[in-house]
Amino acid sequence: MSSFSGDVTAPFFGFLGAAAALVFSCMGAAYGTAKSGVGVASMGVMRPELVMKSIVPVVMAGVLGIYGLIIAVIISTGINPKAKSYYLFDGYAHLSSGLACGLAGLSAGMAIGSSAMLELGRTRSSRSCLWA
Repeated sequence: MSSFSGDVTAPFFGFLGAAAALVFSCMGAAYGTAKSGVGVASMGVMRPELVMKSIVPVVMAGVLGIYGLIIAVIISTGINPKAKSYYLFDGYAHLSSGLACGLAGLSAGMAIGSSAMLELGRTRSSRSCLWA
């Protein structure tokens, strides 16, 4: 006799949500860091006095991966079918929350990367900018 209570396939959807939160938010963090890093490198050549101010988007993009990791850990610790019943509703709830966090991190990383490139390009060419 098994001590498992709940639906057998529900943990699959829960762990899929944890993986989605981690993977998509890290993809957004990587994209934002890469695009911002290119801008920081070119800023170091063109205007070295503004390099420290141009690191802000790199840090913001890196934090997105940490958000995804936190949500993935919260979701995965909530999946314990032997301690309490874990039904399909719980699995779908964890899947949707993981997808929401991951896709928000992906879109935020893309926004950070593209806006950082635009702003750093404008900073290189003129004195009027948002951060300087």
